[in-house]
Amino acid sequence: MRCIGSIVRLQVQTVSLKVGQQPQRRYDPVGIQVVPTLELNDGGVVGWTADGQSLDDVHHRDHPAAKNRYGENGISLGFTSHYREMRDRFDDHLSDGIAGENILVETDRLINEGDLSGNVVIATADGRQIQLTNAISAAPCVEFSRYALRFPNNARPDLTVTEALRFLNDGMRGYYAAYAGEPQRIALGDELFIG
Repeated sequence: MRCIGSIVRLQVQTVSLKVGQQPQRRYDPVGIQVVPTLELNDGGVVGWTADGQSLDDVHHRDHPAAKNRYGENGISLGFTSHYREMRDRFDDHLSDGIAGENILVETDRLINEGDLSGNVVIATADGRQIQLTNAISAAPCVEFSRYALRFPNNARPDLTVTEALRFLNDGMRGYYAAYAGEPQRIALGDELFIG
């Protein structure tokens, strides 16, 4: 197993980040809530605020407006190296975490789906090892691609949106994973290992 890096941001999406109706549907990151700790459970993730309030992620199976796809997208991972690539392509408005992943890991290397095909483990500061399973790339949506491009909301998507979708595919936008087991909490500074 090799260490990819430390967790530098934990967050939940309290509501869907895709808002409005077609053809005016757009991406709005206002529903992202940064938290100091995150609970992983078999339904997805729950954020915990510093004052002990719990916040279900909209992809958690038990969220009232759940966007959970049969456990496939309950946990999401992103990497700071991917954000640097996205900023190089699109601009500085794509700050770390703006795509809404739950766990952001600091690393200098680009992570591909093959890197996550074996063991994916979060090692906590208190010595626990939490196994994530079924890691797959998170397909980018048109709304986030338009947001990345600063594409006008009232304009029809064109080839630039298609190219943005291609660039953000194959894990650039992030990954989904699952967890099965007793609820476990993770915190900033915990480390992600693969192998």
